Amino acid sequence: MKTIIDRPSITESTHPKLFKAYSQLNLLLNALQAKVLPQDTSNTIDQAIDEINAIADTDRLLIKKVKEKQNAIIKLLEKQHKIVPKNYYRNLWMVVGMSAFGLPIGVAFGMSIGNLAMLGFGMPIGMVIGIGVGSSMDKKALEEGRQLDFEVKM
Repeated sequence: MKTIIDRPSITESTHPKLFKAYSQLNLLLNALQAKVLPQDTSNTIDQAIDEINAIADTDRLLIKKVKEKQNAIIKLLEKQHKIVPKNYYRNLWMVVGMSAFGLPIGVAFGMSIGNLAMLGFGMPIGMVIGIGVGSSMDKKALEEGRQLDFEVKM
């Protein structure tokens, strides 16, 4: 598997957001080195790395491409091989829990007391349910060896 080129002109003091995104992609690629991936998946990841390496340091498109390719690599791994970063399911299910469980609970609570201003009351309940479901899925992925030693930072 290929690696991204070292760019000494990108530092934390000159380009903090780009530095963070570039470092995070590098951590993802390092975590993938420990996994044995099929050749077609490795080729797809190598193509993404080649696209990033072809962009000049000064191009404003670089940060967008780095984030885009990182998300594409994570989605590819999750869909084809069920390999996920740390806390992937927790973060995903937190949002699902708030919308699928929290809103209906809030509406039911608000309607029962006759005050729809209490709609937001269900959101934290749904969030807790989602975090619980997602954390259990993350734990299962770790036990099955499908979790990368990498966490996506926002």
